[in-house]
Amino acid sequence: MTEQIVTIAGYPYQITYQENSTATDKWLLLHGFMGSRHDFDQLVTALPGTVMTIDLLGFGAHAPEVTAVERFTMASQIADLQAVLAAFHWEKVHLLGYSMGGRLALGFAIAHPELIATLILESATAGIPGAADRAARRQADAEKAQAISRDFERFVTNWEKLPLFASQQQLLIAQQQQMRRQRLRQRPENVAQSLLSMGTGAQPNFWPKLAQVTVNTLLIVGEKDVKFQRLADQMQQQLPNAQKVVIADAGHNVHFEQPNQVIARLKAHVSG
Repeated sequence: MTEQIVTIAGYPYQITYQENSTATDKWLLLHGFMGSRHDFDQLVTALPGTVMTIDLLGFGAHAPEVTAVERFTMASQIADLQAVLAAFHWEKVHLLGYSMGGRLALGFAIAHPELIATLILESATAGIPGAADRAARRQADAEKAQAISRDFERFVTNWEKLPLFASQQQLLIAQQQQMRRQRLRQRPENVAQSLLSMGTGAQPNFWPKLAQVTVNTLLIVGEKDVKFQRLADQMQQQLPNAQKVVIADAGHNVHFEQPNQVIARLKAHVSG
C-alpha cells in the first residue's frame, strides 16, 4: 500500500493507494463516523484494479483541528472529493460509502454523476425527509456534540453500546479493541463539528433527488440491521437502477463484520 498526503484547499488528506491488478477498475472507499481509511484494510487488497481509501475531513489519527467549520458541510466535502479525484486524474470510479460516508457518496453521485461508474451504499440513508424531524435530529446531535466536548472517552463508550453496533460484540476481542482504539484516536473537536455540520439533520434531504441517480447502484445492509434494511428498501424503490443485498450475520458495519461476503458482492457488482 502507498500512503500519501494530498492537500486540498489547505487540508492534508491522508490517502492509501493500492494497485492490485491491471484491471481498469478504480475504487474510492469512504468510511463512516469516527472511522478512518483503515476501516477498509481487509478490502483494499482484494478488489480488482486500483483502490483508494481516504481519511475524510477531520477524521483519522493524524487529522489536524479544522477551525473553519464550514469545511464540514456536505457541499464542501463533495468539492474536496472532486478535487482529490482530479489530483489523480480519476474518472468513472466505483464509489463505496459506509454510513456517513454513504450519505457523502450519494451526495457526490448526485452532484457529479459523470465521475461515477457504479455506486455502492452500505448502511446508508438519503437523509431525513421532514423539516421537523431534521430539526429534532439537529438538536439531538448538538447535545451529542456537547457530550463529546465534556468527556470524549465516555461518549465513545456510550456510542459502542448503541443497538446499531450490538452485533460487534460477537467479533474477536482484538477486533473490538481495534475499533475502539480508532474511535479514541479521533480529535474530539472535529468529531463534534462533524455531527453539527454533517449529521443527517444538517445534510440536505436527498430523497427527492434519488430518481436522478441512474448509475448502477448496490445497497448493502446487514441481516441484523433492521432499521437500515427498511431504509434500503425505500431507497431501492426510488433509485432507477438499484439492487439490495442483505449480508448474513452482520449488523450496521457490514464490511468490518463480514469482509469476505462484502468483497464477493463488490466483485460481482462490477463484473456484471
